[in-house]
Amino acid sequence: MNFKKLSVAAATLAMAVAAAAQTKWDLASAYPATNFHTVNLNAFAADVDKATGGKLKITVHANAALFKAPEIKRAVQTGGAQAGEILLANYQNEWPIFGADGLPFLADSYDEAMKLYRVQKPMMDKKMAEQGMLVLYSVPWPPQGIYSKKPLASAADLKGSKWRAYSPATARIAELVGAQPVTVQAAELSQAMATGVVESYMSSGSTGFDTKTYEHIKNWYDTQAWLPKNAVLVNKKAFDALDKVSQDAVLKAARDAETRGWEASKKTNTDSIENLKKNGMQIHKPSTQLAADMKKVGDTLLQEWLKNAGDEGKALVDAFRK
Repeated sequence: MNFKKLSVAAATLAMAVAAAAQTKWDLASAYPATNFHTVNLNAFAADVDKATGGKLKITVHANAALFKAPEIKRAVQTGGAQAGEILLANYQNEWPIFGADGLPFLADSYDEAMKLYRVQKPMMDKKMAEQGMLVLYSVPWPPQGIYSKKPLASAADLKGSKWRAYSPATARIAELVGAQPVTVQAAELSQAMATGVVESYMSSGSTGFDTKTYEHIKNWYDTQAWLPKNAVLVNKKAFDALDKVSQDAVLKAARDAETRGWEASKKTNTDSIENLKKNGMQIHKPSTQLAADMKKVGDTLLQEWLKNAGDEGKALVDAFRK
């Protein structure tokens, strides 16, 4: 074999070794590529790529392209995707603690949301470990308000309205105010409003802007009801299969993503409300009656949640309220 052939063979071998050493992960997300959560996921993936020198490549699949929102947790648990982003409150029926940050008016500011997260996190870590997963990081959505086609003086004005439900708590709110709950995930929301399937819903300014809600609904009531969190999960076997340097890189990138994500959420809250205004959305401060009605709804949901969550739920709420 001549020198040229030896060089080609060596280069081919080097490429094969490099390819074998590279690990590829799929990360499933349910939100648009432009959403701040997804932008943060891509920054996380880029940080991991850089820190591992390309040894770990994470591909982010946005807008429910890989799995629909309700399927993502199970996909990560079973290895269908190595990682995924979920809205914790969606899984309240599986384990009540997942829904703690979806309880109206329990934690209604960023400071309160962080306080709740610090209490919730050790409990979630234990639960996810039992299910073969790790929580890499968690980031809240901006505070939730009410989108409504018709003006609202009180909760009674929502009676009969077609209400988008995306979690057990939002479905229960519909029941309590006399609205008609319709299950619609984020990726289908624009279409649902365009076809008249949805006339009202509770969500952040960010979701309203992402889905161009202003094209169909013109009122948003800034109730600051709750700040539900997304959590980024990884399959424990996939994580354990990494070398120590790559594991450390993932955990460091996750810590950075969490810090960056909370700040991005705050900025998105301000920016999205301004963008909604620019596009014709009327931003309202809730009337005294509407605020009182929704607080009553929140109290009912909390009592029901505590009944289901038992001692574990009581311990969480007591620790949060200390």
